[in-house]
Amino acid sequence: MKALLLDIGNSRLKWGVLGKDRINRTGHVSQSAIQEHGFAALTSKLPRDVDTVLACNVAGAQQATRIARAIASHCGCGVKFVRSESQACGVTNSYRQPWRMGVDRWVAMIAARAACDTSSIVVDAGTAITIDALDDDGKHLGGQIMPGITLMSEALARHTSDIPQVRKRLSGHGLGIFANSTAAAVAHGILGAAVAAVERATRVMREDGYDPTVILTGGDAAYLFGSIDEQALHYPHLVLQGLQRILECRGESSS
Repeated sequence: MKALLLDIGNSRLKWGVLGKDRINRTGHVSQSAIQEHGFAALTSKLPRDVDTVLACNVAGAQQATRIARAIASHCGCGVKFVRSESQACGVTNSYRQPWRMGVDRWVAMIAARAACDTSSIVVDAGTAITIDALDDDGKHLGGQIMPGITLMSEALARHTSDIPQVRKRLSGHGLGIFANSTAAAVAHGILGAAVAAVERATRVMREDGYDPTVILTGGDAAYLFGSIDEQALHYPHLVLQGLQRILECRGESSS
């Protein structure tokens, strides 16, 4: 069986092709490109000969419907959308109403649990930055959500008169985190806020007796990876790997 995996985010749509028990093709397209050029911007990159399509969507119900129609027309099969559950694939959800958890966080934790069977901190640095903690048994201890790096920059530019919006990403250690221009100061300050949140989460877990592995994913994960003082693992396709794991748990893994 060949499976098409879709990670539908607010800024980008990532895809992967699962065959012979591994994701052997990946790619992405921005949501803005889809809006400008139509779904051909996506489907022109995708194979037609797939047996199943599994998707994780946080871009809203309308976009999910549009993408499902485009994929069905292109591949000839429907799209199955994953939902957050109370328990799956060795992970236990801490939410009283599990379906209220962002499904991208849920799928990322499933992938993290498959990669690391001890406690972990799962960081998805995308449009928003999410930080989720798993204990040694795969139980979700809870999480945090904060604006992503671009959103923080946009907020500063929108609500001040003299601070520009900064798109450049900077990383650094030691005294290199102190900038000598406004643009660099914004870039380092925003990154520092994200890094501090991850390092604080790690410290708190250690103070409670855990030894968590930090797992990073998302479009800005590379900048955090180069700046945090903690040992970390970087999985660019963590949500796609989580979708693969869900198929395996359902007995639908490829062969």
